[in-house]
Amino acid sequence: MAKFDLDQLSIEELAALRERAGDKLAEKVAARRAELEAELEKLAQYDRPAKKAPAAPVAKARKSEEPKQPPVAEAA
Repeated sequence: MAKFDLDQLSIEELAALRERAGDKLAEKVAARRAELEAELEKLAQYDRPAKKAPAAPVAKARKSEEPKQPPVAEAA
């Protein structure tokens, strides 16, 4: 890898270097993403749908557990 004395570079040269580094990073990220997606495709053949656990029955409240409503006062 080339060594740069960053202190000796002009602002324009530093900006160009930053641009080239960003482009190269984006290129490598895209290539790695493609590799990982291909690997996921290979692994997908072994994937099986997850078994759902049977739903638990819903318990009904007993009359003694039901919330009691306060008596409604009648207007006279």
